[in-house]
Amino acid sequence: MSEATDSTAVLEKSEQQSIRPQFGNRFLSADDDVFQHNAWDNVEWDEEQEHAALEGVKKNSTIKMSEEEATRLEEEADQNWDRFYGVHQNRFFKDRHWLFTEFPELAPYKRSSDVPERVLPDGETVHSRVAVSDTEVKQQRRTIFEIGCGVGNTVFPILKYSDEEKLMVYASDFSRQAIDIMCQSPEYDTKRCQAFVLDATAERWDVPFEENSIDIVVLIFVLSAIDPERMQHVVNQIARYLKPGGMVMLRDYGRYDLAQLRFKPGKCLKENFYARGDGTLVYFFTQEDLRTLFTKAGLIEQQNIVDRRLQVNRGKLIKMYRVWVQVKFRKPKDGPV
Repeated sequence: MSEATDSTAVLEKSEQQSIRPQFGNRFLSADDDVFQHNAWDNVEWDEEQEHAALEGVKKNSTIKMSEEEATRLEEEADQNWDRFYGVHQNRFFKDRHWLFTEFPELAPYKRSSDVPERVLPDGETVHSRVAVSDTEVKQQRRTIFEIGCGVGNTVFPILKYSDEEKLMVYASDFSRQAIDIMCQSPEYDTKRCQAFVLDATAERWDVPFEENSIDIVVLIFVLSAIDPERMQHVVNQIARYLKPGGMVMLRDYGRYDLAQLRFKPGKCLKENFYARGDGTLVYFFTQEDLRTLFTKAGLIEQQNIVDRRLQVNRGKLIKMYRVWVQVKFRKPKDGPV
């Protein structure tokens, strides 16, 4: 390829990228070629597809895992997660580009213009920050606590995009291996971040902050890894440590997600709760599941949505349907939880 031809190709690619719909704004219409892009947002399911998903779950949950095997997985949970991070190390770390689109509250104070923004279909721009003065940025004090932080996929973007001098991000994970990897990262800032090991299902939490002190609690694909019988306790603890007016934000697996439909019989421990091949566990939520958990803890619903996305393999012409749930619940400013 000549230099001129190569330059033309680069320019064409750049132009194509500039007009490509941004993440969260790619909506499939009847006139669209489904294999034009790798993913489409908010894809509606028809009755046939809903029925097929229901039958798929019935089929793979008919044969339950033996009690002995389930007990073994519970006893080896810490080892399985340490092994997971030991194998992957930080190869799977990447900046979550959707993070501030879905949760702009996580990085609202930023004076520069490089914070990700969202452009709605009607052309309106939603900024992932709040315009404030330098003085307000310096004086603002916020505390964010992420449960199940892994190796920092959420924490590091928050630290990167925020100019708040008094921001403190607490980060916990069940896996010692994950915390060690995170703390060794050059992005780990001990002045604005403190990471530690925590079993969120423990009766009492050993944490470096007081009750009623956290502005935002973050749960990204974490609550689903916990036994459904222990979820309410975890949510109750979250409510205990949120300050009045504080908010919990969650994004996790939704019912009938591709990952659920791919399980084979014998991997189901309980209804909608499965064991992966590496021994880690996963539950698939409905909106009502989450509404019940958080309202029982005394929190007020702010958002509760299902995010259905169609992902395609453009080479093999395969369609893959993903389902996620996303919620925000706030602690009342007045009265006990």
